[in-house]
Amino acid sequence: MMKCYDCMEDGDDTEATCICIACGKGLCSDHCKELELPVSVGQPPNVQRLPKGLPRILCKYCFDRTIEDGFD
Repeated sequence: MMKCYDCMEDGDDTEATCICIACGKGLCSDHCKELELPVSVGQPPNVQRLPKGLPRILCKYCFDRTIEDGFD
């Protein structure tokens, strides 16, 4: 059973429900950030963006250092 890394730093013993894709930390649902990346299909000039993106789970530390203003 994996514990939430951020909860363990706070002295709590919460079970992890997901894992950060960048650093591999176990996270509970309160400490994870979900990022939906856009997905495009086709070849130019007929490229279409799918209505639903690709979900990615990141911890707050990795999220803050990965995402910059203007990220699309």
